[in-house]
Amino acid sequence: MTERSEHPIRQRNTMVVVALAALPGLVVRFGDYDLPHWFEAMLFGLAVVSAAFMLAWAAEVIQLDISAGLALALLALIAVLPEYAVDFVFTRKAGNQFQDTGTCEAISKAAQESNPCHLALANMTGANQLLIGLGWSSVVLLAAWRVSRLRKRDQLDPLHGGLGGDFELERSHSVEIAFLVLACAWGLTLPLRRTLGLLDAVIFVSIFVGYVIRIARAPAEEPHLVGPAQLIGGLPKAKRRLAVVVLFVAAAVIIVLCAEPFAEALVATGEEVGISDFLLVKWLAPLASEAPELLVALMFAWRLNTNSALGALVSSKVNQWTLLVGTLPLVFAISSGGTHGLPLDTTQKLELWVTGAQGVFAIAVLASRSISIREAQMMLGLFLVQFALQGAFQNNEDADHRSRLIVGFVYMGLAAFMLFKERRGLRHLMRDGLRTPYAEMTREDTSITVS
Repeated sequence: MTERSEHPIRQRNTMVVVALAALPGLVVRFGDYDLPHWFEAMLFGLAVVSAAFMLAWAAEVIQLDISAGLALALLALIAVLPEYAVDFVFTRKAGNQFQDTGTCEAISKAAQESNPCHLALANMTGANQLLIGLGWSSVVLLAAWRVSRLRKRDQLDPLHGGLGGDFELERSHSVEIAFLVLACAWGLTLPLRRTLGLLDAVIFVSIFVGYVIRIARAPAEEPHLVGPAQLIGGLPKAKRRLAVVVLFVAAAVIIVLCAEPFAEALVATGEEVGISDFLLVKWLAPLASEAPELLVALMFAWRLNTNSALGALVSSKVNQWTLLVGTLPLVFAISSGGTHGLPLDTTQKLELWVTGAQGVFAIAVLASRSISIREAQMMLGLFLVQFALQGAFQNNEDADHRSRLIVGFVYMGLAAFMLFKERRGLRHLMRDGLRTPYAEMTREDTSITVS
């Protein structure tokens, strides 16, 4: 049984606001309006965000009606659908261009930014980097700030400990970390390639399938619904299932109708205002599609349920770094009418290098199944430096390439130092993640604490 909704009026209002946010984008999609490209991007972006919220609510509630294994597989797929939409637009266009011209090279230097092949991986790498640099760090830092406030008011249980300790993940989350290790190990080979090919698709999708099979063995648990998902989950079974279907269908329609014009408006905006459209596609598009997931995680962090918050974001990283990246070569192959892999230019290779290196750094942090406040600050700081450098060097290709290369080496250097310190713990973590029965791990799990 789900808990009775605590704030039904507020939750209904939230659902209405989200639904209304999609309407302007749909109106513009079917109308003939001469609007500035930045305004179109904003309207279509709002529609994508609203669809992402609908998907998030439906994905949470559907856990009440299907088996645990199927729920986990479906949730993993749904989590990356908004990223799929934008990524597939550019990858499909890249494949079409390759089929027509036999190359993914820009016609001219001036066209390099708007070349779809150049943009094909931008949204995927941006989503992965945002998730760790902004998402993981924000959860820990918000929880730490919350603990500090409650401690000052003497409203915190002394068992929560001091502020200098770690925010731990339960032992069962070793599964996500172990499969992230496998994905990152293969991901580090991508910058050495000329293409992202079908072999990469097989490897990444196989890792994802292995991950789903592994987590399907987890014991079934009653989902902890919050917000509008809690309101929907409290409906009678027939109405609840109808609501889930309506949300899924509405979100899918919105994404299909608005994802491509959103991507095109971002590119046109970049060309008009002189901002790299690569950076717009990389940062703005995934920020829109990741918004619901990040907000839910921050809500859990506010309630000091950091195990659920971090666990969801780590799982999302596994999904994005396996299934999402693994399906891009398939889309390219289909749209290009052949088996040639997605060509990688220097910028894309360096993007994959930074993304892979950041993933290894994240693994090093999680080798102890915990994240300290200092480590969260390091994550956020490195991300902000990386973000600032890409903005500063957007018009200087050589400096931009050097900065990406250096940022990747900084991530890898820090990761090597931390992994050496945690080498024994990492071995235990991999054994737990790949082999230890869930019954044994959950028997020893304890609730998250701040110590």
